[in-house]
Amino acid sequence: EAMTNLVARAAPDVIVGVPTLGLPLAEGVARRLGHERLVALSTSRKFWYEEAFSEPISSITSPTHAKRLFLDPRLLPLLSGKRVAVIDDVVSSGRSLVATLRLLRKAEVEPVAVAVAMLQGGRWREALADADAGWPALVQGVIASPLLEKSGDGWVAT
Repeated sequence: EAMTNLVARAAPDVIVGVPTLGLPLAEGVARRLGHERLVALSTSRKFWYEEAFSEPISSITSPTHAKRLFLDPRLLPLLSGKRVAVIDDVVSSGRSLVATLRLLRKAEVEPVAVAVAMLQGGRWREALADADAGWPALVQGVIASPLLEKSGDGWVAT
């Protein structure tokens, strides 16, 4: 419900869910906004997917696991000319969100909002700004948490 409130202000026509944990969150946001469906991105390639609508992706939880993020080309008509909001579970390093936004740009889609359940640390802002100076302003989170690193006998926020 909190994520729905964040993106409702942007009046999106379409919700895009990012795998894996962003997908159930996106479903809930879409349903609460009264949308009949959402566009789910995928890391599992189907035979009809096109390489042109993919981006390499990695995350803080699987930094060495190389995979690709795909947009089903059959879903492009659902996005064309629409106000799109992206939903994911967390943004930390920003790498997977940058890949998501680049992938949507390949489809000529510029989201009006990005909502995540958790903003983890602040490193993501720089990663997004390096890709597009306007992207950090799109991102809103329900909760914020520091990113912690081990230091001596304790932990420090980074």
